[in-house]
Amino acid sequence: MSDRDIQAFRELVLGYYEEHSRDLPWRRTRDPYAILVSEVMLQQTQVPRVIPKYEAFLGAFPDVEVLASAELAEVLAAWSGLGYNRRAKSLKQAAETIVAEYGGRVPGTVEGLTALPGIGFATAAQILAFAFDVAVPFIETNIRSVYIHEFFGDAEGIPDSAILPLVEATLDHDDPRTWYYAIMDYGTHLKSTLPNPSRRSAHHTKQSRFEGSMRQVRGALLREITARPGQSVAKLADTTGFEADRVESALEALATEGFLIAEDGCYRIA
Repeated sequence: MSDRDIQAFRELVLGYYEEHSRDLPWRRTRDPYAILVSEVMLQQTQVPRVIPKYEAFLGAFPDVEVLASAELAEVLAAWSGLGYNRRAKSLKQAAETIVAEYGGRVPGTVEGLTALPGIGFATAAQILAFAFDVAVPFIETNIRSVYIHEFFGDAEGIPDSAILPLVEATLDHDDPRTWYYAIMDYGTHLKSTLPNPSRRSAHHTKQSRFEGSMRQVRGALLREITARPGQSVAKLADTTGFEADRVESALEALATEGFLIAEDGCYRIA
């Protein structure tokens, strides 16, 4: 890309952001812990669902020490409604690691962050940009949409390896926080007004149906056991409305993963 191309692209993105930036609660802070919470919540959940949960979660667990010392049942109760409960468990484990190994300070490096449970490279890069003003090139769904729409015409099957050099070339190293907020908002705009450009990515996958899935069974069981611990397989099948064999299979998996403890044929949160 020429310097002129880079400048034109930056002006397009930042011009949209200046007029249409979203006022989101996690954008009003530079607290690494609060940003860690928001980024984990946003991994697989849309912004409108995250906003009230984020604020309530920080009300219940205002700092990393409180989260680290909380019972898993409390964390899952606060997380309920966001789905993908592994994220809640990993977030609590991350808090425990931060307290035990980093003196309660969220690490400020890619290596330190990706060593935490549930934190991949893209999440680490976002935490670094938004909490520490550290510029690391990364790709997530909104960023992917922007570059595909602006630089790849009608091409199909575009790999991230073709997009990343463009991300690197256009990245604002002086103010990565504002730049990434801007490009994510522009990507959200594109996806709401056009056929989703990310569908032309080589990495695009359609999310599996939730209704009737094992994800639905697991989520329902965790909500029920959090509210009323000590139920048997038969009771849980009755209260959730799922078949006993699916309930038993889900309970065994949840126990293996460290979510549940079985005592005398009944289950409670670990």
